[in-house]
Amino acid sequence: MPTGSVKLQSIKKLGQDNHSYDFSDEEPAGSYTTTTTSKDNDKNQGNDEQPAIRVGFFQLFRFATCKDVLMMVLGSVCAVLHGSAQPLMLLVFGLLTDTFIEYDIELNELSDDRKECVNNTIQWKKNYTEGIGLMTPLNQLLDIEYEMTLFAFYYVGIGAAVFLLGYFQISLWVTAAARQIQLVRKLYFSRVMRMEIGWFDCTSVGELNTRMSDDINKINDAIADQVAIFLQRFTTFVCGFCIGFVKGWKLTLVIVAASPMIGVGAGLMALFVAKLTGMELQAYAKAGAVADEVLTSIRTVAAFGGEKKEVQRYDRNLISAQRWGIRKGLIIGFFTGYMWLIIFLCYGLAFWYGSSLVVNTGEYTPGTLLQVFFGVLIAAMNLGQASSCLEAFAAGRGAATLIFETIEREPEIDCLSEAGYKLDRVKGDIEFHNVTFFYPSRPDVKILDQLSVAVKSGETTAFVGPSGAGKSTAIQLIQRFYDPKEGMVTLDGHDIRGLNIQWLRSLIGIVEQEPVLFATTIAENLRYGRPNVSMEDIVSAAKEANAYNFIMDLPQQFDTLVGEGGGQMSGGQKQRIAIARALVRKPRILLLDMATSALDNESEAIVQEALDNVRKGRTTISIAHRLSTIKNADVIVGFEHGRAVEKGKHNELLERKGVYFTLVTLQSQGDKALNEKARQKEQERLNLSRAGSYRASLRYCTFPITLHFNYLLLCLLVYNIYFHGPDCNAIPEEEIVEPAPVGRILKYNIPEWPYMLFGSFGAAINGGVNPVYSLLFSQILATFSVTDPVAQRKEIDSICLFFVMVGVVSFFTQMLQGYAFSKSGELLTRRLRRLGFHAMLGQEIGWFDDHRNSPGALTTRLATDASQVQGATGSQIGMIVNSLTNIGVAVLMSFYFSWKLTLLILCFLPFIALSGGFQAKMLTGFAKQDKEAMEVAGRISGEALNNIRTIAGLGKEKIFVDMYEAQLDGPYQAALKKAKVYGACYGFAQCVIFLTNSASYRFGGYLVQQEGLHFSLVFRVISAIVTSGTALGKASSYTPDYAKAKISAARFFQLLDRVPQISVYSDTGDKWDNFQGNIEFIDCKFTYPTRPDIQVLNGLNVSVKPGQTLAFVGSSGCGKSTSVQLLERFYDPDHGRVLIDGHDSTGVSVPFLRSKIGIVSQEPILFDCSIEENIKYGDNSREISMNEVISAAKKAQLHDFVMSLPEKYDTNVGAQGSQLSRGQKQRIAIARAIIRDPKILLLDEATSALDTESEKTVQEALDKAREGRTCIVIAHRLSTIQNSDIIAVMSRGFVIEKGPHDQLMALKGAYYKLVTTGAPIS
Repeated sequence: MPTGSVKLQSIKKLGQDNHSYDFSDEEPAGSYTTTTTSKDNDKNQGNDEQPAIRVGFFQLFRFATCKDVLMMVLGSVCAVLHGSAQPLMLLVFGLLTDTFIEYDIELNELSDDRKECVNNTIQWKKNYTEGIGLMTPLNQLLDIEYEMTLFAFYYVGIGAAVFLLGYFQISLWVTAAARQIQLVRKLYFSRVMRMEIGWFDCTSVGELNTRMSDDINKINDAIADQVAIFLQRFTTFVCGFCIGFVKGWKLTLVIVAASPMIGVGAGLMALFVAKLTGMELQAYAKAGAVADEVLTSIRTVAAFGGEKKEVQRYDRNLISAQRWGIRKGLIIGFFTGYMWLIIFLCYGLAFWYGSSLVVNTGEYTPGTLLQVFFGVLIAAMNLGQASSCLEAFAAGRGAATLIFETIEREPEIDCLSEAGYKLDRVKGDIEFHNVTFFYPSRPDVKILDQLSVAVKSGETTAFVGPSGAGKSTAIQLIQRFYDPKEGMVTLDGHDIRGLNIQWLRSLIGIVEQEPVLFATTIAENLRYGRPNVSMEDIVSAAKEANAYNFIMDLPQQFDTLVGEGGGQMSGGQKQRIAIARALVRKPRILLLDMATSALDNESEAIVQEALDNVRKGRTTISIAHRLSTIKNADVIVGFEHGRAVEKGKHNELLERKGVYFTLVTLQSQGDKALNEKARQKEQERLNLSRAGSYRASLRYCTFPITLHFNYLLLCLLVYNIYFHGPDCNAIPEEEIVEPAPVGRILKYNIPEWPYMLFGSFGAAINGGVNPVYSLLFSQILATFSVTDPVAQRKEIDSICLFFVMVGVVSFFTQMLQGYAFSKSGELLTRRLRRLGFHAMLGQEIGWFDDHRNSPGALTTRLATDASQVQGATGSQIGMIVNSLTNIGVAVLMSFYFSWKLTLLILCFLPFIALSGGFQAKMLTGFAKQDKEAMEVAGRISGEALNNIRTIAGLGKEKIFVDMYEAQLDGPYQAALKKAKVYGACYGFAQCVIFLTNSASYRFGGYLVQQEGLHFSLVFRVISAIVTSGTALGKASSYTPDYAKAKISAARFFQLLDRVPQISVYSDTGDKWDNFQGNIEFIDCKFTYPTRPDIQVLNGLNVSVKPGQTLAFVGSSGCGKSTSVQLLERFYDPDHGRVLIDGHDSTGVSVPFLRSKIGIVSQEPILFDCSIEENIKYGDNSREISMNEVISAAKKAQLHDFVMSLPEKYDTNVGAQGSQLSRGQKQRIAIARAIIRDPKILLLDEATSALDTESEKTVQEALDKAREGRTCIVIAHRLSTIQNSDIIAVMSRGFVIEKGPHDQLMALKGAYYKLVTTGAPIS
């Protein structure tokens, strides 16, 4: 209930008189500016993702044992008793006040010189009473010190009880929760490890890891201390109101009647803030969309030099977000001010009406007035605080939904089940009968289509075919990772679905293309192959796998650690260990999935030899792309589109000229050239790595894989990186950054200094409100001891009026503070976002390849980091000023009124502040320590889930579950220890204030009696300091925000300070006037910075004279597009040079060079604006007239089509040009390239994506555009390049043949083969 919480908040903050101690997590007023908003955003975002809550609150405890239930019950009892302690103390406080007032009245009586004190009785002096003749005995004079000692003992007693109750209440609940959570973790992990592989395809590992850490922690929060605290606060709420109604129902009703005003204010504020936050987010979303669009198409932006233009476009969109942010600050300031105003009016009303009940009708004693007033106040405050626990409960229930559902889910293929047959003897015949199969994660893509294949026992069968033809899938069906949708897979005639899974998998040894080793020793890795295997078996398996020698050369031999994921071993070594692991199993069936593709020639030969030895006498299925590995197989099966289309021996298949033939032709050419090259450069080891087709298809579902020949699927990866950015699902690694110095953050905020000055002024006045409140409060108590009724009434009225004045002042200063700081903060955020975006666009392209800098990560960084920096300036400064003035004024005031008492209380101040800080810390929870404790267990679960296929293949799920459970013990013991520490801290924090009161009132009594201090000053000093103490605690609790801001700022400054390797904004570098377009590549070598182990260009030599056309052909991944990117200077070569008109490209000015180059790529990227603007984007250095646009459009065969559209050139092309067909987009891209009148034109497969009709039109446009320009064409369709001046055939990063079409045809080499077989070059 937001109303409660806010209302309370403020009241409390004010009424922090002695007893509202239970200060809680409510923010002090100033903080409103930041905190509320962020809470609201979280709420809005959270609701979208959270699944519907299907778990009732009490179901969260379904895993509790009897012992746990007992602990929770005891904890609840303690919590309820603890909750009643505060109201109980009010009763003591009321009596205490009455005692002081009574004592003061007696002193007043005695100060009248007509009375005297005889035997502790005040009476008229003799000469006055003579006339009356009788004695009027009055009350006895109080011994105030004795009375106060008594009250001090009450306080200490209640304090001690509170300490114990607080300790038990928390430690019992936390312990019970720790026990339950450990059980949930075990159940959850063991259940996840039993799931079938298809389930893992649909659930990302990252998500599972988050669930295991965060979601289970959320359940923990919902069933631990929060429950106890909720019970305690709720009890306080009930008891507080009871006291109010029992002791004085009239006043209670008056106070309750005024509270809806606060509720309404709080409600409206929540409403407005949510609405404005929504508007602000929406406005920022527009800017975010711009940023996202620009970062996604960064290559296009760079190629056309649009960086500065984009920064301006982004900044324009930031202005509206800034406006909403400032309005939000103003509204929050207005409502906070309104609430303080209402609260002060309430105080005024309550004291005015209450005092009339005391003075005029005598219904209440002054003590009763305070009991009622504070009873209601505390009740309301606690209700507000209790409601904050409800959020934790809701989050816990939401998190439990997914976790409990997984725990209850029955796996479709249960790897740990005992069911199923085990055959006595296994021959090893495997057969696929009309198998049709879809991956569960992509039910619309048919992977296997009526596949029928028989694999005879003891033979080696090779599966070949293009990527995505279903080879790896067939192997996974044999392992029963999936069950086919139709048809069946049989082993020796038995359907494998009827066999016991663990037994079936124990027959199979599998070696994958990228073998997974576990982070332990070599020997342990081999033992995963078969449990309790002897050392002799391990050694013999290692010998068979050709691994023994290299293992014995290592210093620790079989005890060498292989590192995370086998990272300490080379590819060939990992492969051989994996083969040994497969052999240790003594498998009947051996599955080799591209076991040698990731190796260089030398290791390949060794591993291949090892494989040839082990195949004898076993049923072997081998998938490979390298011919050398398949030639000698007994049977070769050619796959295409999920069917087995051909089957036979090597020579038979070559004659059929089918799938196999195409594969062979292309490869043998590349191999020949490579061998010659290798002879020249023996020392250079080629390290080619290839990503699994089937995994790639899982990873890039978005990219239609129709490539034939995935003989190096790497190409696909290069492409993805070129057009789509690297895999964005990678989990960003947090870099460790030093927090930024505050001085530097403030430097960016300097232009706003007037706002910050006024804001600080407002905050200072707001900080003085608390001490002023305690001044007025004690003044009211003083009036009760005034004996003259007329003077008393007058004083009470003037104090109540003063309350009203303070409220009005507070209203205006809160508004001032809210507006001024939100204005300065929003301006800073906008400035940082603009600078950050500017810095991002200035980085070299290689920087964007790093997965940490994917467009998604960068846009988030712009959105969150920039706004978090506000936490160090702006409202944060307001908070600090507020707290400092609060404490300063309180302390000065107290020293002025009674320095002795102040010193005594100041001794307790550190403890009070500590307990305030502790409570704030407690609410943010001890999540951090828990996280660290869970890290080891998290590593095990992470390793297990990431390599689930390998573990399933080896049948080692149980081992990992056991390891995980063993690791949970540490965190569990830590949690038990924490429960005790945490309980003690909580108890201490709760009882500190009781002890403070006991000491200070006792000493106050002494001062009143011995030194004649007026009793109201005792109350004044105590309440002023206690409230400021809690304010201090509050201020310290805002440090997390502040620390976060410094780290965000540091990340930001890191970006601003980074010096790009290829600078876009600087004008230094060569420029020359008569730019010819003469290009030469001299011995260029290049690897992408994100994948340094893959040599993409390997000594490229080729040159083009001005006006000539050079065409690159070759299979994917051979470096065609890469050479174009070197020319654009997206990257610089690692070795060798690119010369442009004889100038080395690295010395040429980047903006100048790019302005001379026009590029049309395969998937042209258009921006979400009109056709005209897209064409004008071609030249961002000048204003372009409409006539130029039209003439460029005519050259690109585009004009007629545009004129046929209703809005002509103003037609919006949609996000990434989605409103247009491919041919239309392509022609806009050509017009865009023409308009800058480039000297060099780069056509990267510009027509490959088109149908024949549009291809003709586009081709004509291109031929026209090429006239008189140097042109580099990359094409897959040979028809488009036959008339080029030079055709260069590339393979594996260098040119194997070059020359015009006729000359190459005469050579009868690679090019000739490509043309004659008519195969598309992928």
